[in-house]
Amino acid sequence: MARTMKQLSGLDATFLHLETPEMPMHVGALHVFEIPPGQTGKFVTRLRAHIASRLPAAPVLRRRLWWMPLNLANPAWVDAEPDLKQHIVEIKLPPSAKLGDGQAALEEAVSQLHPVLLDRKRPLWKMHVLEGLANAPDGSRRVGLYTQFHHAAVDGQAAVALAQVILDLQAAGRDLAIRPSSRSKVFQLGWQEMLRGAIANEASQVAQIVKQLPGTAKALAGAAGAALQRTQLLAGDQATPSNLTLAPRTVLNQSVGPGRAFAAISLPLDRLKASARTHEATLNDIVLLLCSTALRRWLGQHGGVPRKSLVAAVPISLRAKGDTSSDNQASMSLVSLGTQVADLRKRLAHIKQATSAMKATVGGLKSVLPTDFPSIGVPWLMEALTALYGKAKVADRIPQVANLVISNVPGPPVPLFMAGARMTANFPTSIVVHGMALNITVQSYDQQMDFGLMADAAAMPDVRTLADALRVAFDDLCLLDDELNAPPTLADTGLAVAAQAGKRVQGGLSSMGGKVGSLVGGMVGSVVKRAVQGAVSGAVKPAAKPAPAARKALAKAAGKRPRTIKA
Repeated sequence: MARTMKQLSGLDATFLHLETPEMPMHVGALHVFEIPPGQTGKFVTRLRAHIASRLPAAPVLRRRLWWMPLNLANPAWVDAEPDLKQHIVEIKLPPSAKLGDGQAALEEAVSQLHPVLLDRKRPLWKMHVLEGLANAPDGSRRVGLYTQFHHAAVDGQAAVALAQVILDLQAAGRDLAIRPSSRSKVFQLGWQEMLRGAIANEASQVAQIVKQLPGTAKALAGAAGAALQRTQLLAGDQATPSNLTLAPRTVLNQSVGPGRAFAAISLPLDRLKASARTHEATLNDIVLLLCSTALRRWLGQHGGVPRKSLVAAVPISLRAKGDTSSDNQASMSLVSLGTQVADLRKRLAHIKQATSAMKATVGGLKSVLPTDFPSIGVPWLMEALTALYGKAKVADRIPQVANLVISNVPGPPVPLFMAGARMTANFPTSIVVHGMALNITVQSYDQQMDFGLMADAAAMPDVRTLADALRVAFDDLCLLDDELNAPPTLADTGLAVAAQAGKRVQGGLSSMGGKVGSLVGGMVGSVVKRAVQGAVSGAVKPAAKPAPAARKALAKAAGKRPRTIKA
């Protein structure tokens, strides 16, 4: 029986041990669905039936925690039969949800629901059907859906894999051809087999760590050498961004409370990809640029922009290609956002260099970064330290390595359906922790990029203002792109011709030698440029006579008295 026990990995269990009422450790999304006119009945009823049909292919939805005796080591997963009336519930939105698109009402609902911890006696997920939205322009009924999944069960990529099971490519759904499982279900474990399994797992992990030590040491040495070399280069080039630095203290870097504030926006994906091509950047660089630009605007209204660049904690996936398992396989890196740079193009250049440096450092470490480690005694230690860290408000006193979390998760490129309804938006909702009171998670969906902004309600109650600043940042980027991609105008061509003609005339006269040749060459070059510019504009104006000081200098250089020189 012990062989059937699946103990949580060290990384998965960490999200359990870190969870407190002030730091809920679940992720999810705010979805908006359009229900076709012909579909009758309650959406919550259809959704329960739909999820029931997909449960055999979604093991993450039908398992729960089984705790180690005395919480000595990480818990294990055991089978569970979820009560879908408890896991999928309906909530009526206030009448204000009928106004406009109801976005404000949806965001407020998420702000109120997100701090509620998931019941650890049940499978660690829940869905809230949000009824009461105004109909879509075509008359289709609209409904919101706020989903919660504990981070101990899924990471970003695992959530995408789960979505591939419960979502469809067409309203009619699909037949998954699910075969009945022959595995014997385990609904509980005895304490003896739990301890035997934990000890065996511990021994296996220690042996694996010892086996990997030479490779790990080599990878760490290589990364340290590269980081040292880069740091030495940075010392001689202050314009080059460094990710290896402490973050400046802002209002975001404080201990968080139990309240949350949520906001969301969508931006056109094709325009963001076009911006990436224009600037020879990645799509992730453009996302970081928008966040950086919006933060500059928001901080300018809340105490000023720090002289030192803000630093983002950026999750990186350690998952092998094709791996759809529902555990956590991710780590965290740091990226300088260049918020101290006022010019948009220079800020993007800063971010491109910072992300390049991050990839160079992390690339050699991805294979050795751990997702599992020995856990006996760890639950006691981590839970005690987490409680002490929060109660003592340590985050308010010590320097932080990052100001916020920015996560970009690739999503489906086509529209998706669930229970016959079409999904029109998919705004991610994620975690804020002590010291980093803002999390911006971004996911592409169909033809759009959906931004979900989760903040501590005390640190950033006006998170909607930041979401609006993201839209302004997008408009600024579009203006820059249009300027760079615009074809040359007649005026631009004329001025270019004038500049070249002026240089040639000036060069020819200057070759005469002496101060007279140089001065006359410069004057004639200016006249030629002005004449071409006037011709382009359609009206050539006579050049003004040289100023008295210029005439005096010219005459003195030629050894003659000043006289009037006609242009």
